[in-house]
Amino acid sequence: MSTERAYLALADGTVFPGRPFGARGLTTGEAVFTTTMTGYQEVLTDPSYAGQIVTMTASEIGNVGVNAEDSESVDGRVHVAGFVVRDLSPLASNWRSEESLDAYLARHGKVGIEGVDTRKLTRHLRDHGAQNAAIGTEAPEVLVRRAREAVDMNGLDLVDVVSPREPYRWTEGRGGWKVPNPITGAIASNEPKYNVVAIDYGIKKNILRCLVDAGCKVTGVPARMPAAEILAMKPDGVFLSNGPGDPAAVQYGIATVRDLVGKVPIFGICLGHQLLASALGGKTYKLKFGHRGANQPVKDLTTGRIEITTQNHGFCVDLDSLPARAQRTHVHLNDGTSEGIAVPDLRAFSVQFHPEAAAGPHDSLYLFERFTQMMG
Repeated sequence: MSTERAYLALADGTVFPGRPFGARGLTTGEAVFTTTMTGYQEVLTDPSYAGQIVTMTASEIGNVGVNAEDSESVDGRVHVAGFVVRDLSPLASNWRSEESLDAYLARHGKVGIEGVDTRKLTRHLRDHGAQNAAIGTEAPEVLVRRAREAVDMNGLDLVDVVSPREPYRWTEGRGGWKVPNPITGAIASNEPKYNVVAIDYGIKKNILRCLVDAGCKVTGVPARMPAAEILAMKPDGVFLSNGPGDPAAVQYGIATVRDLVGKVPIFGICLGHQLLASALGGKTYKLKFGHRGANQPVKDLTTGRIEITTQNHGFCVDLDSLPARAQRTHVHLNDGTSEGIAVPDLRAFSVQFHPEAAAGPHDSLYLFERFTQMMG
């Protein structure tokens, strides 16, 4: 066990001691926590976590190592600003493991801290809210100052940081991970029937795979591509992806969605949900500590079914700000917040959670079929 000392310092002056791992250095970002117990590589590589120092509430992390296949970012990068764990496993034991978590973070230049009392930290963030933080080996007072100087997540556009600069084709499906539809029992076909343009605000690979398995020929495009260029590609439907930062700051994205609504079927996930709501005239607001984890209960108001979902968001749609034509389709059962909307006359719908992330594990895959049915 390393004798080096490191600290996590919050902007409110609270300091948590620990030991450094991964890359050495100082990093700042918004301190948040996720209650997911597995899939730490998915967390590390999800572009929606850009700008955030992520705390894992599960006690031991790193025991299955990492591998090239499980990266969720299209560009293969690690997107978290920093990583906080209680116990970093000294061994990586799994037949799919190719590298230790420590070496992986070091190779990607990402700072981690272990030995932190993550239970105490999580309770602090729940009580006082997500806030900026700094990790490093510097003196605690230096780290507190750096945390206070960090850019606030409110009003921060991080989509420009993670969105691709050029369009790309995506053809890979889920392969051996494919499962029968939980309702119909059918197994998805890879044969493309629908031309779909996916606006990439920070998309996860498994969303692209699920679109392929649903029968879509997928082209990913940059977040700043104008609606006219997207429509010139003659899509059967447009997908609005997940992504990081404050949705209200992505005004170019809202303008593009506004120009697309009513002209082509639209399906949005996470940030895409927030941008669709904003394009319809709705507003968003910041949650105290957000929804991050793989055990979030959501009710589909159209069927009455309860789904266990994966979520990763710090902002939420203000339901009272939505126009009358926008129907509420999904609601979070813990706090009653917005988890989905639909505008049937405009052939548009979206959800706040991640149906591709297999929390239920297959509770929400029907949403991809709902999209293809809308295009059919």
